[in-house]
Amino acid sequence: MKKLLFLIPAVLATSAVQANIPINGTVESKCVIQTDTDGVYGNPTADKLSTTSADGGVVPIIRYDIITADAYKAVVTTPNSFSSSPTLDDVVEWTSSTSVGETSDAGMSAFETNKVTYNNGHSTEFDLTIAGCVWYNVSSVAEYGYGKAFPAGNYTALITAECIAQ
Repeated sequence: MKKLLFLIPAVLATSAVQANIPINGTVESKCVIQTDTDGVYGNPTADKLSTTSADGGVVPIIRYDIITADAYKAVVTTPNSFSSSPTLDDVVEWTSSTSVGETSDAGMSAFETNKVTYNNGHSTEFDLTIAGCVWYNVSSVAEYGYGKAFPAGNYTALITAECIAQ
């Protein structure tokens, strides 16, 4: 009996004890997107809405602050529909472009040279290979039907700007 009492604590002492200890972390983007200038559609003709200044519009400008070079790509997607508008019973044809405007580093002109456009011209991708600030100008034109007038009302379209880690 004494031997049994001695063996029980010895067996318990050899049992393994285990615990799972978490390690947590937070990653903050080293690429920041800000709206520099809100876009405004001008209405130069009854069937056209345009952000170009010649048409009475205001070109939206998006600022990217790149803290870490070669870690992100910028993707700017222009509208191909209205997020809100009066009821439209005909087709709206969209044309747009995204281009490098101002930069904090002359070498960023390569962003424009090396950009890739896809999604019928609505998405533009830039490799952010240099740290600093770059401003992108976005033009958007919507033409309604075939010479058909846009109904009166408020029109809103959205640009999507992304920093995608590479």
